[in-house]
Amino acid sequence: MSTHLLSVRRHLCRLTLVLFVLTWFGSEAYALQGLQGVHDPSTIVKEGNKYWIFATGQGIYSMYSTDLVNWTPGPRAVFVNNAYPAWINTKVPGFAGNFWAPECIYMNGKYYLYYSCSSFGSKVSAIGLATNVTLDPASPNYRWEDQGEVISTNSNSAVNAIDPAVFKDTNGDVWFSYGSFFGGLRITQLNATTGKTLGGTSYAVANGDVEAAFLTKHDNYYYLFINRGRCCAGLNSTYHILVGRSTVPTGPFLDQNGVDLNANGGTMFLSSAGRYIGPGHAGIFEEGGVSYFSHHYYDGEDNGVPKLGLAKLTWGATGWPSVTRDWVTTGRYEIKNQNSNLIWDAWGCTGASGQMIAQGTPAGLDCQRWDVTALGNGEYKITNALGGLAADVAGCSPDLGAKLQLFAYNGLNCQRFRIDRASDGTLVFASANGNRVVEVPNASTTAGQQLGLWDYNGCACQRWTLTPASATLAANGSQKLQGVRVYPIPASGGNFTIDVSNQPVAQATHVEVYDMRGHLAYRHEFAKQQQTLHIAAGLRPGVYMVQVRRGSSLMTQKVSVL
Repeated sequence: MSTHLLSVRRHLCRLTLVLFVLTWFGSEAYALQGLQGVHDPSTIVKEGNKYWIFATGQGIYSMYSTDLVNWTPGPRAVFVNNAYPAWINTKVPGFAGNFWAPECIYMNGKYYLYYSCSSFGSKVSAIGLATNVTLDPASPNYRWEDQGEVISTNSNSAVNAIDPAVFKDTNGDVWFSYGSFFGGLRITQLNATTGKTLGGTSYAVANGDVEAAFLTKHDNYYYLFINRGRCCAGLNSTYHILVGRSTVPTGPFLDQNGVDLNANGGTMFLSSAGRYIGPGHAGIFEEGGVSYFSHHYYDGEDNGVPKLGLAKLTWGATGWPSVTRDWVTTGRYEIKNQNSNLIWDAWGCTGASGQMIAQGTPAGLDCQRWDVTALGNGEYKITNALGGLAADVAGCSPDLGAKLQLFAYNGLNCQRFRIDRASDGTLVFASANGNRVVEVPNASTTAGQQLGLWDYNGCACQRWTLTPASATLAANGSQKLQGVRVYPIPASGGNFTIDVSNQPVAQATHVEVYDMRGHLAYRHEFAKQQQTLHIAAGLRPGVYMVQVRRGSSLMTQKVSVL
């Protein structure tokens, strides 16, 4: 297929895709939350407590989030009612207001929004600039002011003026990348005040079937992310992101094998995996020591709908970047609710199939510890340390109010959970079966409340933190007390016995009993020579937490009372 025909096909695919994105609001959502349908997302920019992204769409589409989890479409386009600047049609005849791949950066007390306008199947294109002192449409100061053309190309040009990206260097220099498979990618310097080109050299930095350049810097190197492959074809897209680096912002950019991006080089950075098809259009947003890598992808579990993806970017010892959708490292954890400060608890502490998963008072029990195992692409199985059964949505239901329980792991969607990181560092657990999130129903702070699924609403009852189980033991300053027996279970009449005959007689035994709200119900110190401890507590029917301490060693066990 000729380059011209390939271009026509790709541009028509992009037009079809744009119309699809703008009309997609009733489709079921997966990963993240809200209406996150998007294509060619700009780098995330933050104003106040809102994070914004601009994207391909009529009049320039936008969406925002207050937590980097839930996304909402902006209330109106940048150019309302298709009232875009008149100069565009003098450069791109036939342009009808469908802007591609915008980019936004904050400089000099205002937001610089770069946008591209193109015609199908040719290099007749232009990149313009609009500025605004605020991104908040409710502000009286909100007004996009067009600054006109930044760069344009025609059928005789060596390059195509689309896909702008802007990088501000540590020394204040501002660099502008743009281009496509029509002539490759270019980088040139901008005036740091006007945001327009300085008119100097435009450096060729990548060739071949390239699009969507993004320049950044880490330590002593400049890194150029690029896309190759087939864009905008939904489940058939072959888009993938490559990277090269250079000691100067103008290149040459070499991959890990020393091959120049201008010679079809590029180290693979992010490609199709699982449901994430054809990732493209890189952006990096850093906050609180965390680097978020933004991009779009086509959802293989939702008919190829284009969506926003956020992944974790890290830098290796050799300086090369890597990316993962896994926000949590495989390990054993206590899972604490941000609202109640109670933790996931296999209620009853028997590890039996069908046992409900509730929130409980932290007591260092194995039934309150969970093995969180990465399955790849941000999905996890979660199994209980007592017995090894998996967190499971009862009846494999995706419905509101569906409850969590223990069940043998079988790999079904209702036993897999997607974990996303909110901007405050807390985590959101979403069932892979329908994407509803795990919450403490009714924001309850009562121990014993079974966990369930609900639509995401940002409640602290839907946010979780993970503490490694070893760290919990260290925090308690205790070693586990072995060889202690509590009987009978269930206890009758509110009394029971503790056998410590396997323990040395050098230390006294301290026994405390708490109800499931954490209130002390019984406390007694037994002499060191006592080995059979009769707990005449007269407890009312219910479930209690028994702590047995000898020196620095501690044992905690649940006891049910009839």
